This record gives sequence, C-alpha cells and structure tokens, in this order.
Amino acid sequence: METHDSELMRQVRGGRTAALATLFERHHARVYGYCLRMTGNRAAAEDLVQDVFMKMLKYKATFKDDSELVPWMYGIARNACLGYLRRRALDHLPAGDTEQAAEPAAEDSHDERQSELVRRALLRLPAERREVLVLSRYEYKSYDEIARVQGCSVGAVKVRVHRAMKQLREIYLDMAGEVSA
Repeated sequence: METHDSELMRQVRGGRTAALATLFERHHARVYGYCLRMTGNRAAAEDLVQDVFMKMLKYKATFKDDSELVPWMYGIARNACLGYLRRRALDHLPAGDTEQAAEPAAEDSHDERQSELVRRALLRLPAERREVLVLSRYEYKSYDEIARVQGCSVGAVKVRVHRAMKQLREIYLDMAGEVSA
C-alpha cells in the first residue's frame, strides 16, 4: 500500500529524510512543469525544483499535521519562482531559453505555432497572473487549491483567472498580428 504524502512529510519532520526522496519521485515532474511555465527557462526550472525540495526539508516544521502536502509544496514553489523572477527583474519580460524563444519553423503545423504563441504570451504576463493560469490551466488545480497556495479567497482566484485570461488573450492577439504581418 502506498504511503500518503502527508504521512511521508510527517516522517520527514520526524527525521526520516529518506521519505523526502519518495516525495521527490512523486512530485518533481509537476513542480518542474510549474517552474518551467513560470520562468520559461529550463535550467532555472531545474534549479528551482531542487530549491523547492531543499526548502521542504529546511522548513519541514512549518508543515502542519492536518495539512495537505500539495498546496504547501506549491506555496514553496511559488515563492521560489517569484523570488527568481524578482531577482531577474523579468516580471514583464520572457526569460526563455534561446531555443524555446525561437520563432516556429515554417514547416511547423498551425497548432504548433499557436501553442508556441500561447507559451510566449504566457511568459509576457506579470508573474502573479501567469501563476494563476499555470496552476488552473496547466496544473489543473481547483480554485480552492489555488486559493490555499496564494493565501486568498476562491472569489479572488476567480477574478484573477478572469483578468489573466483577458490579458493573455490581448497579448496573444497582438503577437499573432505581428507574426502574420
């Protein structure tokens, strides 16, 4: 029988750091995806994943027994990503790898070009708006889970998602116009 995440974190709190390896195996891919979408940079995302799990170990005492691991972990990932973006002063500019930021090749399908435009538009959003879309649309978190990660109400999350989608749409349309011109 598989040990529940919260139980593994309690084991980590009790000094059994090997339980963190199990948590890493279960969650590193999702945390990496979140960090990649937040930063647009593969190397930074890899570093941030390591940072998140090290901080989980460092701040293990802040994990409450009646808490769920995933919102707590995403809160740590959120803070790590926002700290990275602040340090890089890229809240409004993409920080992508050159290979990722390159224009789509002429032979790419229409869907691939659209996906690339959406990805680049997402990176142009301010970090706070980017985060709410990454959590809701890519990580498939519920509004309740997002509210716990962001420390706000479900209503505030709904407003943030609406505003972020509106701004993403505007950026996407501007970029699509530039590409077709």
